[in-house]
Amino acid sequence: MGFDPDIAQMRFGYGLSPVVPGPASADEMVAQLRGPDAITQRFGIPTSGAMNPKVRALYLAQRAYKRAERGSKDRHDLRATYRKALKAARVESAGWVRQALLRRIWSEDGLRERLVAFWADHFTAPGQSTFYRYAAASYVETAIRSHVAARFEDMLIAAVTHPQMLQYLDQNRSVGPNSRFAKKRQNGAGLNENLAREVLELHTLGVHGSYTQKDVREFAELLTGLTAGTGQDTRYDSKRIEPGAETVMGHTYGTRRARISDIHAALRDLARHPETARHLAQKIARHFLGDQPDAGLVMELEIRYRETDGDLGAVVEAMLRHEAAWHARAEGGGNFKQPEQFVSSALRALAVPEARFLRMDAKTFDRLILSPLRHMGQPWRRPFGPDGFAEEDAHWLSPQGMGARLQWALATPAAVAADLPDPREFIGAALGAEAPAVVHFAAKAAENRREGIALVLMSPAFQRV
Repeated sequence: MGFDPDIAQMRFGYGLSPVVPGPASADEMVAQLRGPDAITQRFGIPTSGAMNPKVRALYLAQRAYKRAERGSKDRHDLRATYRKALKAARVESAGWVRQALLRRIWSEDGLRERLVAFWADHFTAPGQSTFYRYAAASYVETAIRSHVAARFEDMLIAAVTHPQMLQYLDQNRSVGPNSRFAKKRQNGAGLNENLAREVLELHTLGVHGSYTQKDVREFAELLTGLTAGTGQDTRYDSKRIEPGAETVMGHTYGTRRARISDIHAALRDLARHPETARHLAQKIARHFLGDQPDAGLVMELEIRYRETDGDLGAVVEAMLRHEAAWHARAEGGGNFKQPEQFVSSALRALAVPEARFLRMDAKTFDRLILSPLRHMGQPWRRPFGPDGFAEEDAHWLSPQGMGARLQWALATPAAVAADLPDPREFIGAALGAEAPAVVHFAAKAAENRREGIALVLMSPAFQRV
């Protein structure tokens, strides 16, 4: 079996749409991915450069009120100012979630949107403070989105050295034990291995990689000096660096005066390591094709990664060219949708109007979208650890999660769609020409449109891709 236009959108995008055309070939999918990112012009999300002044202003507003004298009128006024700014920041953040969802609903390049979500989860950094949660969307826009069809090493450097990641994995607290900073301040300042360990274990070589604790420690020492203030760009602070050369996975860095280019060189070497190629090939295949992807396809992705020094666009193209990528679900293809994908594909199938979506106030948006995602077990881009959300189907098939999906399918479509479609017609919009007969029967037998739409959305055919 070769290219299938319905599978192209359902498996490699955010599903079918009754109004947005899908790609006509694998060639078109590759061309879209390699071409201009047009949908960002329609639904904008700020980059880190645009966000930094806003984050900094919010941080300074909090600091001003906390430093004011307790009980004073100044403190009361400054606290009110900060709370007003914080409320506006939360509303603005929710607006960027809407923009991201609207991209998924209206983009003709669904593959790019899926890849952005995949790599944002791979390099998860949701933020541990109010300020960094505010900046999370701009981190994805800056460090992830622009690199999904580029070389992996470029994305790795952009994500690992981004202020969002430095804060999330405590790199801002990491100081070389023999650095000038540590010698001057006898206050427990020391080395933090979090970022080094996660780069090796999660981002590159994988949990079964051949690195040792010595590699982790020396890599952590090499990373010292990377730091960023709240709402500021990353800088390389020579006072914090651990003196001397460091050896990571057999390569030595920093033999001369320490430079940030040594860190970049180490990250590029890790990105090109054969174990990274194997780890990423397996992870990409599992994400798009199921818990047990075709071994030949995985091997092809690994080979392509190594041949191109980690060209992610070439790896994705290799996946789309492989026959196993187009197997029907009955032949072993497909994957169970994670909650975020389920909600996004339902909104796309309903062709939720842009204006209707944007008119929702923050409370309504939380009630209809964000809160249900939390109940389904996948709060928007906030995994419970640095390893991101689980890929295994079994993780998402809990009674609580499925119950939350059913409640959402019954309540939300009527609240967001311009008009609920006839369920018998909606089957084609949501599932394409090969929709199972049992779904057609259920839609015809539904007592009303609300229940009919819910039956289609909760059908195994819609839940799996």
